[in-house]
Amino acid sequence: MKNFVYILVILGTIIACSTAKTNVSEPVKVNNGVALNDTVRIANDSLEYEVIIIDNGFSTWLASRAYPRNYHSQSFLESKNILYINEWNNRVLQPQRYNPGLYEMNINYNPAINYGYEVNYLIYNYMIYFQNTYKQKLWGYVPSR
Repeated sequence: MKNFVYILVILGTIIACSTAKTNVSEPVKVNNGVALNDTVRIANDSLEYEVIIIDNGFSTWLASRAYPRNYHSQSFLESKNILYINEWNNRVLQPQRYNPGLYEMNINYNPAINYGYEVNYLIYNYMIYFQNTYKQKLWGYVPSR
């Protein structure tokens, strides 16, 4: 059976916490009580945005295969994220053409907002992981890392 994609990407206003940037990888309990360690949360609470990604294998891939932080500039990450997310959102709107199990929800990403480096880094790397893992091509060249 193919891996089932659990993705929850939330880009929007979230209740701000008192800390600035936080990178937390924590287990998540699913209905049957089994803990999954494939949850990555990066928050930029000063800007009131966070990304939560739940996908089997992503946290391992991020730690072992992703380019290190500051390898790409924030402007590079933002420009790639705009292209990837626009195509992602187009596919969400076409469930008869694209697998609705892969493209479950729209990503609310506004290019006019500065989400910060961490949020853009996480989104970019998830898009690379997603394309390589699920044999999808959202836009242009996809690094095979």
